[in-house]
Amino acid sequence: MTPSSTSHPSSALVPLAFGDLQGCRKPFQQLLAKAAPPDGTPLWFAGDLINRGSESLATLRDVIALGERAVPVLGNHDLHLLSVSAGIRKSKKGDTIDEILAAPDAADLLEWIRHRPLAHFEHGMLMVHAGVLPQWDVNLTLELADELQRALRARNWKETLAGLYGNEPNRWKPGLKGIDRLRVTCSALTRIRFCNADGAMDFSSSGSLNSAPPGCVPWFDVPSRKTADVTVVFGHWAALGLTLRDNLIGLDSGCVWGAKLSAVRLAQDPAERTLTQVDCESCREPGGGN
Repeated sequence: MTPSSTSHPSSALVPLAFGDLQGCRKPFQQLLAKAAPPDGTPLWFAGDLINRGSESLATLRDVIALGERAVPVLGNHDLHLLSVSAGIRKSKKGDTIDEILAAPDAADLLEWIRHRPLAHFEHGMLMVHAGVLPQWDVNLTLELADELQRALRARNWKETLAGLYGNEPNRWKPGLKGIDRLRVTCSALTRIRFCNADGAMDFSSSGSLNSAPPGCVPWFDVPSRKTADVTVVFGHWAALGLTLRDNLIGLDSGCVWGAKLSAVRLAQDPAERTLTQVDCESCREPGGGN
């Protein structure tokens, strides 16, 4: 069994999944209290635990303190933190990760993040941060995620991480090897929004559905998508907003932009799923960037 499909002691309880926290600690605490999940309920997080919100360090500590109840997948902002810590990237305007890097236990915090999965499958639910390519079924998604997870946990993880940046190749081919294979996996799991019918990713737009690049559709609307037989849970796309379909749960409802933070009870029967939300007064640092 891969790390991404490991069962948890509390797996008999229906998980509660949260959208991107991005360092918005107060809304997270409010939403957790409002949803009031039973003790031991697994708490799933669709990536981007930190950055842009004003309490990234405290939010990260809150999630780590949940122990095995917390089931997060890595998002692009989480990888950005690792890259800045490794000297691969520089902090951007609006980043709120300096307090994590300056923490006395920064090494332990970064080690925890580096050992999180990039995909998680349980109860017929596949959770990733951004999306999956249409040619990938669940088994292939987990296999590719596991390859990337193991590379990021290896001794040469900094070299791997440095090689993950870039938009090419932008489509999956079974013969891909090495860093190109890992880069496509990372782009899909942590960055994708739009692609064409052949699964070629286009990163030129991060806007709403109306902003689709020519010839492109949202990754989840590609005909014959091979993960259509399970429910995919994801975040990442604030401009899309909360998206609830029988086989699709998009959870990024723009908390860090002052909109809402959302959590969905992941019952297998769509009719039994429940949504809980809290309003988010902007939790960003004054003058924060995009």
